[in-house]
Amino acid sequence: MAETAPANDAPAPREYSGVERAAVLMMLVGDEEAAAILQKLEPDEVRQLGKAMFAVADVSEEEVESVLDDFVEKARERTAIGFDPRPRIEGMMTKALGAEKAESVLARITPVQDAGAIELLAWLDAGDIAALIEKEHPQIAAVLIANLDPAIGAQVLELLPDGAQPDILHRIAKLGPITHEAIETLKTVLAKRIGLGSQATAVAFGGTREAAKIMQSSRKTTEQRVMPKLAKIDREVARAIEEAMFVFDNLLDLDDKNLGTLIRNIDGDLLVRALKGVDEAARNRFLGCMSARAADGIRDEMESRGPMRLSEVHEAQKAIIQIARTLAKDGTIMMGGGDDDYV
Repeated sequence: MAETAPANDAPAPREYSGVERAAVLMMLVGDEEAAAILQKLEPDEVRQLGKAMFAVADVSEEEVESVLDDFVEKARERTAIGFDPRPRIEGMMTKALGAEKAESVLARITPVQDAGAIELLAWLDAGDIAALIEKEHPQIAAVLIANLDPAIGAQVLELLPDGAQPDILHRIAKLGPITHEAIETLKTVLAKRIGLGSQATAVAFGGTREAAKIMQSSRKTTEQRVMPKLAKIDREVARAIEEAMFVFDNLLDLDDKNLGTLIRNIDGDLLVRALKGVDEAARNRFLGCMSARAADGIRDEMESRGPMRLSEVHEAQKAIIQIARTLAKDGTIMMGGGDDDYV
């Protein structure tokens, strides 16, 4: 009787994703080294890596060796490894000069960091942040919201009491350079509410554009409720926010039907001046919603006009934006809104 070849029961080698390979390496280093690495990651990266660490808990010795070999190979391909020099330089200065002198020197030589969201808030969801600032002074709320991603900032604003929203939006639009005392107050609020040590944080300045981004990310019903109340507080700020919320390029997001309706409500001369300041693709988007005869007439008129002052173009575009907003308020056209504007 012929001998039967032994069955090959060995499982196929497991394929690891990039984050799973990183998780294997994290499981191999000590707790202090792992903590130091985690501190340098973004919140989403920490969550992904933590989930992957649970997924690779049953990794075999052979798989560990494969991951390590891959890591070493990739490390050899690098010409340099980037790192943040600040902690080391600060430590050297402090040891050499003492804390007070080192702080004075570092204040003059440390490069200014980009003003962005307060890092701590990236770990919280909108509900947590709203609860954090609900009972604080509106100025504290304004600074914190201004430092959030606009979409998150909009969610936080909507979760705050209705009566406070216009005041906070007004303060966001009027924010200027933040004083040292204000920064210390913010740090104290965060430390008190969350129970973390106070650490220096770069604080952005807010402004009209930031307020506009927050409103753009809000539901349409929120905009319709907050903006009229803001206009009663400060009409100029409300108008500036509205202008920043909607620019001429936003009209390209209208569908053909709504853009065609808008064009029929625009004087030809106004449209010619406005389209002189856009690229060919945007120009064709407008002309594509017109009859061939009307589009040819606009093209001919644009060519015959010759060079035009940029200020004249901008004024024409602003006029068309105002027409669009009026038509939208009347319900004649449908412009973009929040994700729950329909029932």
